[in-house]
Amino acid sequence: MAMEIKIPYGKGEVGVQVPERNVLGILYPNEVEVSDERETLVKAIENPINSKRFEEFLSDAKDVLFIVNDGTRPTPTAKVLEIIYDKIKDKAIRFIVATGIHRAPTDEEFRFIFGRYYGEFQERIFVHDSKKTEDMVYIGTSKNGTEMWVNRLGLQADKLVPIGSVEPHYFAGYTGGRKSFLPGIASYKTVEQNHKYALDPRARALALEGNPVHEDMIDALETIKDKEIFSIQTVLDRERRLYAATAGHIHDSFYAAIAKAREVFCVETEERADVVVSVAPYPMDVDLYQSQKALDNGKLALKEGGILIMVSQCRTGIGDRVFFDLLSRSHTPEEALAEIEKGYKLGYHKAAKMAEIATWAQMWGVTDLDAQEMEAVFIKPFHSVQEAIDRAIEEKGPEAKVLFLMDGSITVPLIRRPNQNF
Repeated sequence: MAMEIKIPYGKGEVGVQVPERNVLGILYPNEVEVSDERETLVKAIENPINSKRFEEFLSDAKDVLFIVNDGTRPTPTAKVLEIIYDKIKDKAIRFIVATGIHRAPTDEEFRFIFGRYYGEFQERIFVHDSKKTEDMVYIGTSKNGTEMWVNRLGLQADKLVPIGSVEPHYFAGYTGGRKSFLPGIASYKTVEQNHKYALDPRARALALEGNPVHEDMIDALETIKDKEIFSIQTVLDRERRLYAATAGHIHDSFYAAIAKAREVFCVETEERADVVVSVAPYPMDVDLYQSQKALDNGKLALKEGGILIMVSQCRTGIGDRVFFDLLSRSHTPEEALAEIEKGYKLGYHKAAKMAEIATWAQMWGVTDLDAQEMEAVFIKPFHSVQEAIDRAIEEKGPEAKVLFLMDGSITVPLIRRPNQNF
């Protein structure tokens, strides 16, 4: 008997038929009980962790810079603005979109970020450009040797309010908190130096202690420890509803949010699968650069020699091409890894993560990208999810087990009883 399974694709979904005997599991972020979203935010903001209350924080502020995520994150910035609007509308406030090394938001993405307040605040919104060196200010060097150059708006502002969302991140451990600053409003050079540490095996999902990427980010904020910061962090559930919120001290609010993020995004499975279908859903499907995260999480549930099928529209194409160019000029994954060892450029961490997978498993993909582009980066292209799954079962055998990771960009599968080691 076949199971009908709906798989997210872009803003819609596609249906596939899979024999029941082959389905090991269908993993979403865990179901959690969601309370009134407004009440959750109000409670967090009115009860900050190791911080002044928000009204007191604002009372003597000469000007306040809000640091908000770009359109590649599902952060409910607009919902936060609804809660604090009356408190900030008459203040000297500005916003900076913490793009890191991403492109500027589209008009659609601006409206997603700011909601109904976009028109009112539009003239006070600035977009960080990591390559605009004249906008950067040097603030010191981290313990790991990273030269910290950040957007001058972050240094000039009297007070800062980062608004973030906390989910697992494949090499920073988790998103949120300190990431608003680095890479959020850091220079390209600084991000490049920081992301080089993503090649370290200690830089992985859920890991903070000993993670050199995370430690670098903490160091970045240590350089401005005297500046007042009121952080607002959110955790979403599987339906992108607000599940939890924390506020106050930049680090303490972040760590408090992590406990809630684990409840949502760490999902157990009994064993590794022969085939893992890992989905990068909207808005994480913006391009191949971002969609790679679904591959990195999907590999955690895959047997050695298995098939990892990435499903992502990649609606704007490849994204930053440095990782793509490296992989496409390499004849083998091993050749790509060898070149990375000779010298690092920003984006090579993406190439390394993909090449590493390709040394022990097959990567297949269902995207809107050109087939030749997929093949160039060691991903076998397919026109439909159904075709890819059928071929994978045919190749791995009639008893092959298929695991579906429906929010692969931010869901971390944990093996309850591991049966493979690699």
